[in-house]
Amino acid sequence: MPTEIATEADRDRCVRIVDAWAAARLDEGSAVVAVNRDEDLDRWYIRLAGEEKEFVTVWLTLRQRTLHHEAQFMPAPESNVEKTFEYLLRRNASLRSMSFSLGPEDAIYLVGEIPVATVDEDELDRVIGSCLAYVDECFPTAMAIGFAGRYLRPRR
Repeated sequence: MPTEIATEADRDRCVRIVDAWAAARLDEGSAVVAVNRDEDLDRWYIRLAGEEKEFVTVWLTLRQRTLHHEAQFMPAPESNVEKTFEYLLRRNASLRSMSFSLGPEDAIYLVGEIPVATVDEDELDRVIGSCLAYVDECFPTAMAIGFAGRYLRPRR
């Protein structure tokens, strides 16, 4: 069943919630290290400090019915392309409310969406936290497969 088109009041409420959530995360010193908002596009750029990937940027885009989220996961694999895609497709089965997909230039993204009416601080915590956790969890293996011999895991 399709999600209802968000009313102007729903959209305004969503914008206020995302703005407040982002400001609070910056103030508390969480993994969120920067937030920028493009008001013309109803889009937020949320930069997170990662463990396996130095930074993860999640884009939140307010659409007609949903708040779409996406994070660039990795560039297009250079080697073992089929094995890389197989690994990520199998991982999709265990991801909650998001999935790996191909984007521009065959780069791999982590994408999903939530209905505008369900956006609240808890849901934003879940979505942004899940994006960061899934990237940290899957990035080393995907890079090792897709860039065999070239990807070296950062030393800690």
